[in-house]
Amino acid sequence: MKRIIAALLTITLIITSATCLASCNNTSKTVTIGYTDYPPMNYEDENGTLIGFDTELATKMFDELGYQVRFKLIEWSNRYSELNSGTIDCIWNGFTANTSDDDGVARNEKVDFSYYYMTNAQCIVRKATDEDITSISDFEGKTVAFENSSAGQTYVDGIAANVNKKGVSAQMDALLSVKAGTADFAVVDVLLAQSVAGKDDYASLAINEGIEIPGEYYAVGFKKGSELTSKINELFVKYAEDGYLVELATKYGLQNSIITDYGK
Repeated sequence: MKRIIAALLTITLIITSATCLASCNNTSKTVTIGYTDYPPMNYEDENGTLIGFDTELATKMFDELGYQVRFKLIEWSNRYSELNSGTIDCIWNGFTANTSDDDGVARNEKVDFSYYYMTNAQCIVRKATDEDITSISDFEGKTVAFENSSAGQTYVDGIAANVNKKGVSAQMDALLSVKAGTADFAVVDVLLAQSVAGKDDYASLAINEGIEIPGEYYAVGFKKGSELTSKINELFVKYAEDGYLVELATKYGLQNSIITDYGK
């Protein structure tokens, strides 16, 4: 009887150990992505489902790396504190990499960036019934809205004119300010403006064509020293070579902005 009991205990221990091992091996890691409402990169569809180029790309990449993905809506001006405190693991939201923040510090000194994956530029949005402005002097005495701590703010801060600066929480809020008449202009990412200006709820807005603003590049921002940077870069190369990046960019009308020569 003792031998039988001992054998049963041994079998139970083996089964328990195997179950624990399988459970441990199947436990997924979780990565939290910081984002703001920004079509066509990260935004909700009519059913409230988060979609967009960055949303789909981030989900696919982290899924391949064995991570469960959680998206966290953040205040853009708080992105560095969110990242450094660990409440998010990366900033993946049309993040302009080749510029300084409003404090004058280069962004690549604050985070580790992935490869550049998309071109962008700031643009000026006005009421569709207004005429294009063609000179910086046309901002004189006007109210210009921008997202706090954004590339748009960097541009507005550099305008050598007497402008009324209106910082808001999100780029969409800057557009809403122009729509509501509480701002004369908004300075936002051109990819966002192209996605919404002149359409649906934003039919009263138009992109100003009279002033050209230098180009920018998007990249994913990680905490300094993160091992995720190199892993994501490897997948950028892979998805560029197999055509997925162009396919996804085309889905969101970004085929003319996608970059596919990573690491070269």
